[in-house]
Amino acid sequence: MVMALSIARLGDAVGNSILFIVIPLYVAELPAPWLPFPESVRVGILISLYGLVTALFQPVMGALSDRLERRKPIILVGLAVMGASTLGFVLASRYTDLLILRSLQGLGVALTIPAAMALMAVATEKNTRGGSMGVYSTMRMVGFATGPLIGGFLQDRYGFNAAFYVGAAFILVGIITVQIWVHDQPIPVQDQESPRREFRILDRSVLSVGLVGMGIATLIMASDFSMISALENQFNVLLNQTALGFGIAFSALMVSRLIFQVPLGRLSDRIGRKPLVIAGLILMAPATALLGYISTTFQFTGLRVLQGVASAAIAAPAFALAADLSSSGGEGRQMSLITTGFSLGIALGPLMAGVLAVVNFGLPFLIGGASSLLGAWIVYHFVPETVRSRADQASQKKEQATVPTGDD
Repeated sequence: MVMALSIARLGDAVGNSILFIVIPLYVAELPAPWLPFPESVRVGILISLYGLVTALFQPVMGALSDRLERRKPIILVGLAVMGASTLGFVLASRYTDLLILRSLQGLGVALTIPAAMALMAVATEKNTRGGSMGVYSTMRMVGFATGPLIGGFLQDRYGFNAAFYVGAAFILVGIITVQIWVHDQPIPVQDQESPRREFRILDRSVLSVGLVGMGIATLIMASDFSMISALENQFNVLLNQTALGFGIAFSALMVSRLIFQVPLGRLSDRIGRKPLVIAGLILMAPATALLGYISTTFQFTGLRVLQGVASAAIAAPAFALAADLSSSGGEGRQMSLITTGFSLGIALGPLMAGVLAVVNFGLPFLIGGASSLLGAWIVYHFVPETVRSRADQASQKKEQATVPTGDD
């Protein structure tokens, strides 16, 4: 189940990330008579719209998957919407067409992710969940690492339409994988026999301070590493590089995250989730702040590598901690809080970068770095730990063994 969902996530991640490189260039080609904003602002709006729609609908779709108690059909519908809207880019003739298509893509992701994460929560065990979430996130990162490279190559060599066709084809691979290998998980007998609470989409009883804290951490993480998406043209001019050069730097984050995601996820099973999330946020601060002051593609790529390591330390432990805290029957809504934070970050990062870069190119990156330090403080003070380190477990067993019993 974990591998099937991971492979499906790989397919749709490649399909979506191909557009990361293509969209900023496509925006420059299409007329926008109704929105005469600077190009960086238009790109920021378009990229952010996807995240905003996703964030808006994820809680609803997560609740729907809890209500129906079936995740697979929702995943399939979401992937189909994503694939169709990606193909729709071939027919776009103006900027407003792109706004509609990006909204549909956001809706497709909102259908897919909460249901997939809920399945991951019920299909994994606590003592290995960090590693499983690491595998899932790693496959996703493989997709996000290869997609920009494929998109940059296709756009340079064959034009925009080739990138859109290939992106839709990868999403189709995800649909086929889910249909063949993914199966809904039955509700445990004890949960079926327990009294059902009144169902609400926005149910405070299924939330907690820990879930909110992890949602904030993933929001900041996604915001920081997605800022560059709105500034591709500016980076290319600044560093005198092509779309392929930007794609290499963009993918550097994904490659480093790919390398470190599973090991750090497994490490969180041993030492706890919080230390890794906090360390990742602290590392993300300088890696983001310095992006506004680079002068070479090598520096650009190096900082993206550091962002990838930081993201690896945050993502899998954050998802695992959220799954640890989730309750049976509420996984869709509870896990959607974390994925909604991620989607909001994807939305706010490019929008903030596109607007603030008009004032000063380095300003959005400085703010992003400061927000990471704030996020580390929030996690440290408010998020509970769900996994005890092996040293703590051994100490507890030793103490229990030395406690005298009533027979002594």
